[in-house]
Amino acid sequence: MTAVSDALPPIPDPSLAAALAADLDAADFRSEPLRRLWGEEADDALGRGVREPLLRAIARDVGPLATLGRLFVLGMPQPRQLVATALPRLGVEGLVGLGLATIAAEDGADEEDVAPSALIRPQSFVDTDGIGEWWIASDLDELALGSALPADHVLGVGGASRTLAELIVPVSVGRALDLGTGCGIQALLVSRHAGEVVATDISARALAFAELNARLNGVSNVTFRQGSMFEPVADEAFDLIVSNPPFVITPRVDGVTAYEYRDGGLIGDALVEQFVHDVPGHLTPGGIAQLLGNWESRPDTSGLARLESWIDPALDAWVIQREELTPLGYAELWIRDGGTTPRDDAFGGMLEAWLDDFAERRVTAIGFGYVLLRRPIDLEPGRLRRFETVSQPLSAPGRGLRDGLAAHDSLADGIPHTLITAADVTEARHYMPGNDDPSVIELRQGGGFGHTVAVDSALAGFVGACDGDLSVTQIVSALADLFEVPLVDLWKDLEPRIRRLVLDGFLIAG
Repeated sequence: MTAVSDALPPIPDPSLAAALAADLDAADFRSEPLRRLWGEEADDALGRGVREPLLRAIARDVGPLATLGRLFVLGMPQPRQLVATALPRLGVEGLVGLGLATIAAEDGADEEDVAPSALIRPQSFVDTDGIGEWWIASDLDELALGSALPADHVLGVGGASRTLAELIVPVSVGRALDLGTGCGIQALLVSRHAGEVVATDISARALAFAELNARLNGVSNVTFRQGSMFEPVADEAFDLIVSNPPFVITPRVDGVTAYEYRDGGLIGDALVEQFVHDVPGHLTPGGIAQLLGNWESRPDTSGLARLESWIDPALDAWVIQREELTPLGYAELWIRDGGTTPRDDAFGGMLEAWLDDFAERRVTAIGFGYVLLRRPIDLEPGRLRRFETVSQPLSAPGRGLRDGLAAHDSLADGIPHTLITAADVTEARHYMPGNDDPSVIELRQGGGFGHTVAVDSALAGFVGACDGDLSVTQIVSALADLFEVPLVDLWKDLEPRIRRLVLDGFLIAG
């Protein structure tokens, strides 16, 4: 069993956090200056878990930025005097007071070292207001520890965090909830477009990091509460709920570490089921909930079908499955994620435990994806129910989700009077040699979800004419004359396909 971290970061002292932020700012401790300091190639290598090129690049540099880079980005002890010079406002004692470092003296050494207890890394982001950057503190990672992670490890900004950040629908809201906040990155991002944010987590250690990160970045509209799932916000409702919950499916046996940041303590995919079951009672009318999750497929039903059965039919639901893994592939992924590799003695036993767990529930595959739920303002029919698999790269998916919801709403009373082809849509035509008529016509979406749709000449002609000058009726009437077919027959053929193009963002209401 992996050890638990030795110390819990104290609730951050506001004055110490402000002093640290001022020192980081004065040292220009940000992504681009650091990347310039040690070079792009070394920076890319660090992203792959290789730090030697970076260390070679700054081996003789004792300036504040290099010192803070080694201390906070790599998690390496640094001489006390160098740290004191790099943090003149906070000082070494203040850093220790924040729970971010300890003082250590090697036997026979002339000078004490400052040993970091946490990482602090700049994290860039892009939202509707532009480009920004946070300082994000989290626990030491595998590279700094040189070992597997502790069970109560507080993760920094990982791939799942970045994925959820890109998915959040960019709308201004009054109250928002970040359930399972971890290091607090989602709460910080949502705070830019919310009047008030409540951030919850079952881990007191995670909440301490999240509160420190809010203070470091001057964010004051986030409050923090400890508890599991929706317990800390009983009887409260929100306009936006976001969650990167601990959804990883983990066997409940000895020898397999239950990491707090990824394991919710339930069997199989029950945590996702519980979330979607409980969330309707915490959404305001028109409120949106978004989360990442895993779901299991069984011989008699797919994971998406099981997920759909859990969701209240009164809700709008849009689920995008990004990938499916076999039980073996899933087990390998998450065993490695915890720092255990096939070279380690524990790997084989962990793999057997995962495969036995899946076999007991007859799991055939595990899906991963995004769930968006919306509580309707009214109870009129016509709920959005989209359950799809999208494997291609996504561009600005948050805007794509927002626009998709708006498109669904625009179709409530039928196809809009006027439609306009979206600016990112292009057309490709493929011809057989010697043939003047295209054998395949495709519409391609440059942004959003990057859909490619095969169309015929009639639908291609319709989309090509949607420039806002003519109504839908006028365009279809002209096409009926051009193709010499009855208007009613052409409309019957085109209408459902036009609806789909509106839903997928190829066409927008004029």
